[in-house]
Amino acid sequence: MEMHQIRYFVAAAELLNFTRAAESCNVTQPALTRAIKKLEEELGGPLFRREGRRMHLTELGRKVHPRFEQALSLTKLAQEEALDFSRMVNAKLDLGCMCTIAPSRVMSLIQFFNCKAPQLKICIHEASGRSLVEKLLSGELDVAILALPVPTEELNAHALFEERYLITFPSGHRFESLDAVPLAELDGENYLRRLNCEYLDVFDAQGYEMKGDTVNRFESEHESWVQAMVIAGWGCAVMPESLAVQPELQSRPLIDPEIKRTVSVVPRRGRRHTPVVDFVVDLCRRIDWGPSRPEGETNTPVA
Repeated sequence: MEMHQIRYFVAAAELLNFTRAAESCNVTQPALTRAIKKLEEELGGPLFRREGRRMHLTELGRKVHPRFEQALSLTKLAQEEALDFSRMVNAKLDLGCMCTIAPSRVMSLIQFFNCKAPQLKICIHEASGRSLVEKLLSGELDVAILALPVPTEELNAHALFEERYLITFPSGHRFESLDAVPLAELDGENYLRRLNCEYLDVFDAQGYEMKGDTVNRFESEHESWVQAMVIAGWGCAVMPESLAVQPELQSRPLIDPEIKRTVSVVPRRGRRHTPVVDFVVDLCRRIDWGPSRPEGETNTPVA
């Protein structure tokens, strides 16, 4: 049983005339007649009965008619939804964003979405890098924006921008007198640990080792809490450049070693992507992400 047979039958059932049904289906009458005859053979009985010049549906024809109408309707609906999806109308994107990437860096991407695909529905999932990787691999996410040192081979990372790490500290701290802060200067400092920070992995990936005698007094998985604690004078923290945006938060570039991270848009490798995912990856790669902060610029102390 094929869809064109069903379409021809429904047209003939509505018009009760094979000639006019063939015209409405844009086929010849013999082609329509053959298709309906084949359908009758598959169903095991006649669908139409002729009485003189008049044609009627048989009992079998009346029974299957609403089912075939429904099948045509559902097929048309599926085609419309598929077309809408390919055009990203009423499509949904599950976008993962690593919690250590500042939302302000991603807003330009969201603005582009609104401009290029205004009906695209976006659900942003914020989590740690490792959690987002697991969600990508399980199919819970379509694509993610990550900054991991060594993405798994099952993921395909397209680099977007690079940023350095800073040492952040409260106003009035001794680091204000320095243009940059060597990592060794953290010795003896109260250190605020960012639980979702990936920079230790970056250190490991680049062959560095965290040394010194820092005092880990406070820690949090929420970046806003860590920054609030730094501003309040509870300690120092290492964080990526784009994240250190609070005006009261003082910062200097981290040196000896100078460590940078690469932020990438990451879909699953080898998976057949929807038009939405291809659109997002292409859009991310075409956006000018710009520098997170002009080279050499530091926060000015608050009076």
